[in-house]
Amino acid sequence: MTQSLAHVPGGEKTRRAASQWKEIRLFSHIMIGTNDLDRAKSFYDALLGTLDVPPAMVDGHRIFYMTPTGVFSVSKPINGEPASAPNGGTIGFACKSPDQADAWHAAGVAAGGVSIEDPPGVREGGMGNLYLAYLRDPDGNKLCALHRIG
Repeated sequence: MTQSLAHVPGGEKTRRAASQWKEIRLFSHIMIGTNDLDRAKSFYDALLGTLDVPPAMVDGHRIFYMTPTGVFSVSKPINGEPASAPNGGTIGFACKSPDQADAWHAAGVAAGGVSIEDPPGVREGGMGNLYLAYLRDPDGNKLCALHRIG
């Protein structure tokens, strides 16, 4: 990886940072909106349970899924306006295997999500072969389960 970045401006510091990318945490948390917190908790408890994430902690108008690598949260909007899903946005969840991605997808559909795009399966692209499964949560947020085929 370092050799392919030799031409990047920033010199040695940039190359050193790129070689240590696995140690860098980009996000502290991701928060999305919901119009029904109880429905969202039921959906995400089932969905994220397939990824070995414990049930959400409830904090008033929000729920939090705590993991060693960051926090996923769902919240009723604090401005009182309805929550809406972003157009063009996708939240991706890492899976350990295609079987885990399939379980994630099945749990999401069973809990009120809607399967979208192609059925779960292998996609070939510039990032290599990926096993992907897509669905929308009950509030319309686009979600993806991703397993990098190695």
